[in-house]
Amino acid sequence: MGKPTGFLEFTRELPGKTAPKERIKNYNEFIERFSPEKLNQQSARCMNCGVPFCHSGCPLGNVIPEFNDAVYRKSWKEAYEILSSTNNFPEFTGRICPAPCESACVLGINQPPVAIEEIEKHIIEIAFENGLVKPRKPNVRTGKKIAVVGSGPAGLAAAAQLNYAGHSVTVFERDNRPGGLLRYGIPDFKLEKNVIDRRVALMEEEGVVFRCNANVGVNVSVNDLVREYHAIVLAGGSTIPRDLPIPGRQLKGVHFAMEFLKQQNQRVANEPIAVEEIKSTGKNVVVIGGGDTGSDCVGTSNRHGAKSITQFELMPKPAASRTPFMPWPTYPMILKTSTSHDEGCERHWAIATKEFLGNDKGELTGLKIVDLEWKITEDGRPAQFTEIAGSERVIPCERAYLAMGFLHAQHEGMVKELGVETDDRGNVKAGEKAFQSNISKVFACGDMRRGQSLVVWAISEGRECARKVDEFLMGSSLLETKDESLLQAVI
Repeated sequence: MGKPTGFLEFTRELPGKTAPKERIKNYNEFIERFSPEKLNQQSARCMNCGVPFCHSGCPLGNVIPEFNDAVYRKSWKEAYEILSSTNNFPEFTGRICPAPCESACVLGINQPPVAIEEIEKHIIEIAFENGLVKPRKPNVRTGKKIAVVGSGPAGLAAAAQLNYAGHSVTVFERDNRPGGLLRYGIPDFKLEKNVIDRRVALMEEEGVVFRCNANVGVNVSVNDLVREYHAIVLAGGSTIPRDLPIPGRQLKGVHFAMEFLKQQNQRVANEPIAVEEIKSTGKNVVVIGGGDTGSDCVGTSNRHGAKSITQFELMPKPAASRTPFMPWPTYPMILKTSTSHDEGCERHWAIATKEFLGNDKGELTGLKIVDLEWKITEDGRPAQFTEIAGSERVIPCERAYLAMGFLHAQHEGMVKELGVETDDRGNVKAGEKAFQSNISKVFACGDMRRGQSLVVWAISEGRECARKVDEFLMGSSLLETKDESLLQAVI
């Protein structure tokens, strides 16, 4: 450990941020960097626990105490090598991960946890600045060709790992540029797209081929892929959003969150927008859904200059801190206030939307809503709700964004044409141990396989899937799994 008394001497700190009134004037990232002294202090707080629960809290199995110690000693090459051994894209997770590792931090039992996510981001940015991030070109090519469909975090991770194994990898992306959700779902003020471009350029230098505007099952033949490639990895994400089929759903002004967010990202990138423009400027905005996607709609609407922004959540308001039903080191379902909320937003819980109301032009003008009363089970979980009599009311709204999550992968096109089976939830059916579908050469990973989840889980899925594809093609694999990373960390 860097400093045995560090956790006693220093408390948790996070970098400063540009003031909300200033940062909503643009779409740039606004979180500052630690000074060298502050970074040293934060890494010193890591206790190098005998049982480091942060390892298991991280879906990637990042060996966190080891890279914290290297940061404390300012051994940047060592820190980068430790971090990149388990995480292909720390520049992504260091910006947008909810940090389940921090929820599992042993220090978090009675103190604020170590600022693991920020330390991770600093490691990779310092590594890029110091020229430590170099292309990893395989010495020998196996002669095997692999198609990865989808260039989100799962597809990118699978492609990178399979390329390291010596296979020839082509990534098919239906949008204009690679990145998937990272590029077209997450706002630039959380993840500037030059961060993605930097990584994609590195992967291209390593030998990965990207084919954009290539929609498999539409303008790319499924049969051609099956015929030309030794293995296919499906990493297309969970892209079918949950709808709200209530009266007035067809009114102009009601949009899925991703339609709104993708369009703004295209606007920032100066890409053409093929459909009708969606903007919040001067509108009363209501975001229906209380998760990260809803928060992103709030931040984007603030930058548009919305007249008002309100966010609804069907569930009751979460607790502010852990309860007896959310013991350490489990991931706590507690109240989360994002930087977008800090910029301006009214938040309401236990609200149901009954109807979208409009004018004679077919335009959205308001919402009919009602308050809910939830019945809580003995283990603290909300079980069922009833509407509170007399609470029904109408509020003004010209833009409603549906941010209620995603159901499953898109079936039309590639999935149906391939003939791969889907599970009860509509995801591609591929076992967790093999990541293999009912068609032997077709594998699946990420949200397309496990359902809507975190970026860090998508990267983990891509890495684990790559290992199974490599074993399928070669009989064995040298690609590391999460379990092996954790074992080496213990040894």
